Amino acid sequence: MNTVVIIPTYNEIGSLPRQVDAVRAAVPHVHILVVDDASPDGTGRWAQDRAQTDAQVFVLERSGKQGLGAAYRAGFAWALERGYDRVVEMDADGSHRAQDLAALLEQADQADLVIGSRWIRGGAVVNWPLHRKLLSTGANRYVRLLLGLGVHDATAGYRVYDALMLRRLPLDQVESQGYCFQIDMTWRVVQAGGRVREVPITFVERDAGASKMSSAIIREALVKVTWWGMRRLVPGARRRG
Repeated sequence: MNTVVIIPTYNEIGSLPRQVDAVRAAVPHVHILVVDDASPDGTGRWAQDRAQTDAQVFVLERSGKQGLGAAYRAGFAWALERGYDRVVEMDADGSHRAQDLAALLEQADQADLVIGSRWIRGGAVVNWPLHRKLLSTGANRYVRLLLGLGVHDATAGYRVYDALMLRRLPLDQVESQGYCFQIDMTWRVVQAGGRVREVPITFVERDAGASKMSSAIIREALVKVTWWGMRRLVPGARRRG
């Protein structure tokens, strides 16, 4: 199957070269699209140089930092325009191990969305403090409770979409950013009748660059999931919204 791995970047010069090399070594047949938001540290320039020497690496340059959700939507549009069959989301910082990608792709024939899950049997996180684990597991329990999703790691960013499913979704209506984008997309796939599978992965905390986690990202997810849950669970809430 024709597969592209989308890697959004902003100031990832310390990790992107290793991640691209790792993907090319682990799954040599896939293409890689780097979506760079005008990184001032030279990430985009490095990606352009790599694309000049590697026919399976491509770069989509954007005018400035516009958020994770917008970067993925732009990458999805690029991939769908070029007829890819599978579209992978992957972080640049090495937290998503390239050696796990083959296992995700193996399940893609049986699902519309394959999630690399930290919170199912066999999944793990490395170098996370206890409060980060509690935040992530608590957030995912909250999502399951309010949205009725049978998914243990809806916030996970390592995933494979079937392109046919992406074409069915109103991607121009997905305005969420950060981890809420992943919840939003998961919920939309389920609402569209899509099949979701989770594959255990080992998530490794970044050792280069700065985390994009912020209080605004957490707040967005909390507010939106609560509102979506109210619309689902409370009679009349959908009409009032």
